[in-house]
Amino acid sequence: MTARGWSLFSLMGVVWGIPYLMIKVAVDAVSPFTVVFTRCALGALLLLPFVLRQGGLARTVRAHWRPLLAFACVEIIVPWFTLSDAERHLSSSTAGLLIAGVPIVGVVVARFFGDTDRLGPRRAAGLAVGLAGVAVLTAPHLTGGDARSLVEVLLTVIGYATAPLIAARHLKGVSSLQLTTACLALSAVVYAPAAAVTAPSAMPSATVLAALAGLGVVCTAVAFVAFLELIKEAGPARATVITYVNPAVAVAAGAVFLGERLTPGIVTAFALILAGSVLATAGPVAADEPGDGSDAAGGANAPRAPEALIGTADESG
Repeated sequence: MTARGWSLFSLMGVVWGIPYLMIKVAVDAVSPFTVVFTRCALGALLLLPFVLRQGGLARTVRAHWRPLLAFACVEIIVPWFTLSDAERHLSSSTAGLLIAGVPIVGVVVARFFGDTDRLGPRRAAGLAVGLAGVAVLTAPHLTGGDARSLVEVLLTVIGYATAPLIAARHLKGVSSLQLTTACLALSAVVYAPAAAVTAPSAMPSATVLAALAGLGVVCTAVAFVAFLELIKEAGPARATVITYVNPAVAVAAGAVFLGERLTPGIVTAFALILAGSVLATAGPVAADEPGDGSDAAGGANAPRAPEALIGTADESG
């Protein structure tokens, strides 16, 4: 990979590792509805000029509105709210590590979308190891008042794992830029009324405003453009390896900026989830899982950045 590729890779590892920190900061002062609305509205406004220059957005929406609506629901409208609401009770480190299980759940969800590839011992072991990591991470929260939050994160994970499968099957010919902008704009419209009703009575602090701006500008709009460039520079398979970097960034950011404890349980869970994701999403090898190599080429079961809004074949935007 070139120096430019490594720079983009490093950038993506950070910008999709810090949303959990920013969400945690924001939900301490504003409602989850406001967090989602602000993020979507800012992202859509920043991407809109690029879409208008490209042209064809209205035609794309008319031709693909059903799968586009489904994609928006399972990728943004539901997951971004459930994640934001969950972080009112869970630490950003815990949320980031649980979301790291998306590749593992993606393997399971793909079975319901007609994936008939044999799991094989390696991928099955990866599922088991990854689930063990999730168990280590969630066990301390089950006896407290965090069960609802854990369910919300689970819904987020299922949404993130399902969305690319919808896109791969029904939105293959749609520009990624158009898909993302349309979904963000729709999500902003959906959350606008609730955000208005739950708007804070006083202006939030500069720290909260910076977190909201960071979510919309850096973690959505800039991240999207940078990820497209990374795909063109390094290819889809290498680009999605950032999935394995994001949890470490999330844990480190929580520890450094929020004083969240880096417990032995978190370290153990991180190691298990990371190892499980690598094993469960690894491409087929001759001695283990015969196949056509679609996973290694960035197919539906390939590792994926949780915050990625990329799911189409038109990666050029």
